[in-house]
Amino acid sequence: MIVATLSGLMPNVHAVPASALRPPRAGAPERLSTSQARRIALAAQGFAEPRPSGRIDARHVRRVLDHVGVLQIDSVNVFCRSHYLPVLSRLGPYPRDLLDRMAAHTDGPVRRELFEYWAHEASLVPVQHQPLFRWRMERAADEAWGGMRRIARERPGLVDEVLALVRTAGPLRAGALGIPRPQKRPGAMWNWHDGKIALEYLFWSGRVTAARRVNFERLYDLPERVLPSDVVAAPTPAEDDAQRDLIRIAARCCGIATEADLADYFRLSRGLARSRIAELVDAEELIPAAVEGWRGPAYMWADARRPRRVSARALLSPFDSLIWFRERTERLFGFRYRLEIYTPADKRVYGYYVLPFLLGDRLVARVDLKSDRQAGMLRVQSAHLEAGADGQVVAAELAAELADVAKWLALDGVEVAPRGDLAPALSAVVRPRRGTA
Repeated sequence: MIVATLSGLMPNVHAVPASALRPPRAGAPERLSTSQARRIALAAQGFAEPRPSGRIDARHVRRVLDHVGVLQIDSVNVFCRSHYLPVLSRLGPYPRDLLDRMAAHTDGPVRRELFEYWAHEASLVPVQHQPLFRWRMERAADEAWGGMRRIARERPGLVDEVLALVRTAGPLRAGALGIPRPQKRPGAMWNWHDGKIALEYLFWSGRVTAARRVNFERLYDLPERVLPSDVVAAPTPAEDDAQRDLIRIAARCCGIATEADLADYFRLSRGLARSRIAELVDAEELIPAAVEGWRGPAYMWADARRPRRVSARALLSPFDSLIWFRERTERLFGFRYRLEIYTPADKRVYGYYVLPFLLGDRLVARVDLKSDRQAGMLRVQSAHLEAGADGQVVAAELAAELADVAKWLALDGVEVAPRGDLAPALSAVVRPRRGTA
């Protein structure tokens, strides 16, 4: 295996060989209040910067990607595809086709800057980081999902046939394999046929990748026909170097984090994360810290911003990297959050697709949103206020944000259902349907 630091490909990741690590920083961990930690985390995620006031272009989207490192993909489209939302939360209304072209989620011209892989969950990741996941690709036979491992073990001939078909006919959809889907089992998320599972095993192992998504359906092709040539030709880093760089990215994007937070960001095992964190502490890239109310040690990125104030206003996707690790969300914001999509309707507390509302440096409300595209309305199915938040202030700010989002989604207005303790105040201040008095 060829070993490289990848410094030429990744200007935002500063690789440090294990042999060059400096002695550990002496002294007691730095002590931080919960509010200080929260503001550090928000700044690291890009919420301490004002939204652009003029035209938004690819440079702004790249800046968001520097702050988050990865965009999680999810198939639920009741409100909006989740990968669009972290960019919206940080920039405000932006042209979605910018992200489509960068991710090749279009059948038109593309400017590929992102590729798909299992980075957190299914994710969009900057193309220059692809070598950092090759160690995971090489472990597919042991670490891919159970159905994928089963196909590789029990039907290796099918895997080879599918790869050969991609090689000769790609890019192709799973439906092009001509294998009928099985009957969907109760409780199952997907009813993939064995050909699709073989494609997904090849995808996990890095032998195929996503060439495009058209109507959100993935088209598979060979990496050398999809990724930039310099990325394909980049040497494969040693596992510990790649994992160290992933922890670096996670630490920069978190600002302040526990071992569990850093491990979760790119789904590393706790043991691997612990070793890489120790090396970065020795290198003085991570500063040991103790945060008020947090159990166990924390680690702060050495270059983390420490703003005295954050004046954000944003609706957050359930899969936004600020809140996707629910334990961290509770530690930072005192906000217990669970996605209730798979909860029976009569047992849901807040709703089907609930987005937290960030105002200042706090999560102050949560709203269950649905884009009624046929009626042209953004529907607030429920609206709930967090304890201690000023309902009138929150309602006014949330109404303004919802109006911006409705316009961004090409919807005519916002309607609020009478469910939740914030609904009356919100209903009183939402803008009427465009074109009405």
